[in-house]
Amino acid sequence: MPATQTTRRARTGLPGKRATNLSLSSDVLEAAKDLEINISQVCDNYLRDLVRREQERKWRADHADFIAAYNATVDAEGLPLDEWRSF
Repeated sequence: MPATQTTRRARTGLPGKRATNLSLSSDVLEAAKDLEINISQVCDNYLRDLVRREQERKWRADHADFIAAYNATVDAEGLPLDEWRSF
């Protein structure tokens, strides 16, 4: 049985793509098409970067209490194993 695109993706672990509808400003869309800009790729790259930044922001907010407590401990007690550091 020949491997389909879906089974190939599953084996390689690469994320698939899914069609979606977007509403874009018509003047910008036409200018992008005139410049031969790959709109799907640009949207995907920008959204991927935006999601990554938002996940990082959320992680920092979710762990802010722990980070503050750890920093307070380091300020009060120094770094763990600091007395054996050779640099």
